[in-house]
Amino acid sequence: MPRLSEYGKLLRNKQVFKRIYALTEKQFKRIVMDLASKYAKNKWLWHDKAVVQFLERRLDSIVLKAWLAKTIMQARQMVVHGHFLLNWKKHNIPSYFVIPGDVIEVKEKLKSSSAYTNAPVNTSSYNVPAWLKTDKSTFKVEVLDLPRVDDIKFPVDVLKVVEYYARS
Repeated sequence: MPRLSEYGKLLRNKQVFKRIYALTEKQFKRIVMDLASKYAKNKWLWHDKAVVQFLERRLDSIVLKAWLAKTIMQARQMVVHGHFLLNWKKHNIPSYFVIPGDVIEVKEKLKSSSAYTNAPVNTSSYNVPAWLKTDKSTFKVEVLDLPRVDDIKFPVDVLKVVEYYARS
């Protein structure tokens, strides 16, 4: 396998990171370049930490982190099909950024569905992030705080993703 150039390494990091969240290039670039950069400046936060916070706060990512779905694509499909209530109102946009205090729950008529009765949330071996509070009996998730970026481990360097977009 040939050695990668510096640009190749940056591109590989970006592609891996983008695929973790199953986002299109347009969605991912918007988060990295527009949202996270403005948010980081206003909140005195490092740009790479802001990127991770935005990606972790997406509704489909929350559904996955709370173990209501097995994959990010399944989580996105469940949200798009309207399986969840966000603050007790129907919500079907997977890219919505949740804030502390938001409550996400499975619709009442779907709680007995095999998609949720067989969901991994029923097992105790799964770890839910500390910034989320899950109630396994009612399929309810409450966002307590913003994600702590230092607790999240990625197979890529997020700073290299920011650097990739800074070059282009």
